[in-house]
Amino acid sequence: MTSVITGDIIGSRQQKSEHWVEGLKKILSPFGTTPSNWEVYRGDEFQIEIKNPEDALLTAILIKAHLRAVKSDARMSIGFGDKTYNAERISESNGSAFINSGELFETLKKQKVTLAMRMGDVAFDDTLNLMLRLALTFMDSWLIQSAEFVALAIENPDLSQEELGQKLGINQAAVSRRQKRAQFDLVMNLDRYFRTQIKQLTTL
Repeated sequence: MTSVITGDIIGSRQQKSEHWVEGLKKILSPFGTTPSNWEVYRGDEFQIEIKNPEDALLTAILIKAHLRAVKSDARMSIGFGDKTYNAERISESNGSAFINSGELFETLKKQKVTLAMRMGDVAFDDTLNLMLRLALTFMDSWLIQSAEFVALAIENPDLSQEELGQKLGINQAAVSRRQKRAQFDLVMNLDRYFRTQIKQLTTL
């Protein structure tokens, strides 16, 4: 099983494209090589394959945090399944993970949600998407400081609050406040729950 994130930048038409396209490429570059692992296409859309499905949700949240930190955001759909055709460009690859991600992505605007997932297992999809909708009530409102903290904390899971503070140039008490404001502990609890559910489905 693999996972595919399909996304687009919200309000990209109102922004200077070169500003966020380069920024987006920088955000995506740790996830492998382009265009085989990730690709930015049609100007404001992107697709990434996350080969370990357990990492898919946290990856999408990390992308969101990086974008919120520069006053932007994205709509993203996460699809799970197989990969039956491996093309040189990820946007031309195929399989149920790509179909699930692509079809779900087309519904996001209508659903008025910025993040959703589809496995094809009704119980999994319904439960996780309800939890995501609840989490988005605060993730969609992350301000720059909260988003910066979330991105840094996800990328540096072993750092203490004090060490994160040194990287952000703030004291430990200020880090604690940002962590609370971002509801970061809740985000990580959601990710842990998601990982256990994915594990159960992939070991059946």
